Amino acid sequence: MENYIEIIKNSYSGYWNYLKNEILLQNNWDNYFYGLIVVSLLVWLLEIVFPWRKNQSKFRKDFWLDVFYMFFNFFLLNLIVLIALSNTTEAFFNQGLHSIGVSISNFQLFDVDTLPKVLGLVIFFLVSDFTQWNTHRLLHRIPFLWNFHKVHHSVKEMGFAAHLRYHWMEPVVYKSLLYIPIAIIGGFDAKDVAIIHFFALAVGHLNHANLGWDYGILKYIFNNPKMHIWHHAKDLPTHLKFGANFGLTLSIWDYLFKTNHIPNDGRDIELGFEGDEDFPQDFIGQEIYPIKLKK
Repeated sequence: MENYIEIIKNSYSGYWNYLKNEILLQNNWDNYFYGLIVVSLLVWLLEIVFPWRKNQSKFRKDFWLDVFYMFFNFFLLNLIVLIALSNTTEAFFNQGLHSIGVSISNFQLFDVDTLPKVLGLVIFFLVSDFTQWNTHRLLHRIPFLWNFHKVHHSVKEMGFAAHLRYHWMEPVVYKSLLYIPIAIIGGFDAKDVAIIHFFALAVGHLNHANLGWDYGILKYIFNNPKMHIWHHAKDLPTHLKFGANFGLTLSIWDYLFKTNHIPNDGRDIELGFEGDEDFPQDFIGQEIYPIKLKK
């Protein structure tokens, strides 16, 4: 028990020092704090210069709520719960395996660090994105998880910041299901992972932005605004009652597994979900919604 308490204490102090260094520019090119700001401003500028829905305000509905969600989920959530929870869960999981004479290394098929860097990054990215695609499907299919995912689907006007409007439980689910697949292929240097992280961040921002782009032939590989808006559509055909277009960065999984759905332009479709008129409009209300619902 003392070991877990020490892990939690070190997690809090370690991440606090990390976040402080980010803000004070002690970290270099992989600075997530200012990286988020730069990517957000660039995509917002694209929205302003090339708006798809021209009558949508630059400060669209819930703009500032989503900006708060961005910084809360990207940084404060890690400080409050995720890092400590992730580290203690990892220690508990490894201890459980050790008690039956198994190590996490027994699951490892190969180590991406031994491959050429570009190839290793591509494999790491594909495994991560495919796992997250499947996790996203579960968020829609399992009622318990869907109640948390409703926070993200409560967006009524799309814009870049809607990308990071989600309930704190979501990254817990994503990180938990991603743990084994990543363990199978081995670790990667944090600075190398930052490349993938910033790329995924930029694509995610663009997917939610007020932009009418589909990237031409690349739409079959990369998720895009014209595809992702249909993921947020309030009305979908009966055979798609659990949703469509689940891709985060890549769209290829949806085309491969027939979960793609782009019947028309989609620029002015209504967004949300059935019953969203009764969904809380404020941060606290949205965060406690699944708990109140359970009661």
